[in-house]
Amino acid sequence: MRLDETLVKSNSPVTIAVDGSRIKAHNAGDWIRKVWKVKKGYLKIHFAVDVKTGQVVSMNVSLEKVGDGKRLKRLVKRAEERVRVKRVLADGAYDSKANFNFLAGEGIKPVIRVRKGSVPRSRGSRARKLAVIEQQTFKPKAWSRIHRFGYRWRVEGAFSVIKRVFGEYVTARKFVNIAKEMAMKASIYNTFITAMV
Repeated sequence: MRLDETLVKSNSPVTIAVDGSRIKAHNAGDWIRKVWKVKKGYLKIHFAVDVKTGQVVSMNVSLEKVGDGKRLKRLVKRAEERVRVKRVLADGAYDSKANFNFLAGEGIKPVIRVRKGSVPRSRGSRARKLAVIEQQTFKPKAWSRIHRFGYRWRVEGAFSVIKRVFGEYVTARKFVNIAKEMAMKASIYNTFITAMV
């Protein structure tokens, strides 16, 4: 079963916001962990959310140590199976030549905040060079307003709602079942969002 079989489909071009968030592998034994000072186990949930509707269009579950930037390509490819992506909003965790090149190659506008002190040299990524120049030309608030970067709150909002409604943990133990559980939660979230519109 694909993780996003139950997620939304649309033919219109969309802007997506991508991000990742940690979630507890399970809720059992928190007291024991606190007493014995054992590190808690976490997983990482990555979402791509349509900024207009607020619906999750693709998702991925990974281990805690997997960086957000490494999941961008997978999130966008899965999102493109369901919607036509025209822009991607992402924070500095997604700032890499590989991500800029991938999005430019797919004909998708990358709206990714580059790291402070970035140098506007091409070095294998013309798309990133242009983003660095643009972000150094405009003040951060002006750049954010031009590209509507503030709409990244949609993906943060999706994480917040899912964690508040379903808890900040998963009950499944096996990784495959954890992925299915998160897909089900995202599907229920999408249903609620659709009903509210």
